[in-house]
Amino acid sequence: MPMLRRKILIFLLLLGALPAARAQGPAAGRTFTNPLKANGPDPWVVRHGGYYYYTNTMGKNLTLWKSKTLEGIKDAPGAVVWTPPAAGPNSYEIWAPELHFLSGKWYLYYTATDKANFSDQTRYVFVLENASPDPTAGTWVDKGKINTRYSGLDGSVFEHGGRRYFLYSAYVGAQSVLAIAPMANPWTLDASKETIIARPTYAWEKGGGRQILEGPEFLAGRRGQLFVVYSASACWDDNYCLGLLTARPGADPLRADSWTKAPQPVFHPSAANGVWGTGHNGFTTSPDGRENWLIYHAKAAADGKCEGRSARAQRFGWNPDGTPNFGAPAALATPQAVPSGE
Repeated sequence: MPMLRRKILIFLLLLGALPAARAQGPAAGRTFTNPLKANGPDPWVVRHGGYYYYTNTMGKNLTLWKSKTLEGIKDAPGAVVWTPPAAGPNSYEIWAPELHFLSGKWYLYYTATDKANFSDQTRYVFVLENASPDPTAGTWVDKGKINTRYSGLDGSVFEHGGRRYFLYSAYVGAQSVLAIAPMANPWTLDASKETIIARPTYAWEKGGGRQILEGPEFLAGRRGQLFVVYSASACWDDNYCLGLLTARPGADPLRADSWTKAPQPVFHPSAANGVWGTGHNGFTTSPDGRENWLIYHAKAAADGKCEGRSARAQRFGWNPDGTPNFGAPAALATPQAVPSGE
């Protein structure tokens, strides 16, 4: 009889522990809704050292937000880490910042132009360096203009096969094209090897009266492929969307013929969900590394304006062939489980 009572007691204890065990799962039942930032054009987020570091275009400075959770970006205090000089080549229209941790230091890449002579022809990518473990603290040192062959915007960095590469949107004639170059260090390119890898060719890349490919971001495929996800058309075009370039496993990223372009957008507006102008994306992962997340901006009105862009996040999956499956942009009111491991 004592043995039977003991078994019953153990069973009841295990039964009572089940809800607690479930609560310790990936999302623990918590959800959030977009946006991460109501005013969040050109969002970027990187996860490092147990924190999410977020930034977006502010226009007049570079601001970073730091949060333990992705949804916490909403209420995290912003730290202005750099303001432009009163005059000079990087004094105006501070756009599209990206934060990267390279060789033990932080680097902030951003687009800017000259207040006294602002135009696409004087717009370039610049970079700052910070040796502090926390990019919201320490001192940011100006490392100058990235030595790209063309004027342009939306610089990004990725590492592959032991080499570091720089991607950007270059102004070439009437078009904005995508170009890549190897990096000698985080602020210097081997510009002699810069290569244009994509030009606007499809109708969906020529919306808003412009021919634009911009905001290129690297993504490693599940089957060894290399991907570049980019934004197509002008930012004021309501059908602003994401396109995809693919390089086969083992291909040289510096060869234009290594890359093939998907004939249709891989992420585009949804009238049913009230989401327009989907673009300028970035990628991050959940704390446990099990989930991939897409960060992007979008607007709630099909108004033909490059305004009202909020920063949003949603998880994405993979197709059987190893290509990303971003799905449809979620409506703002859609509850989403928080990243697994939070």
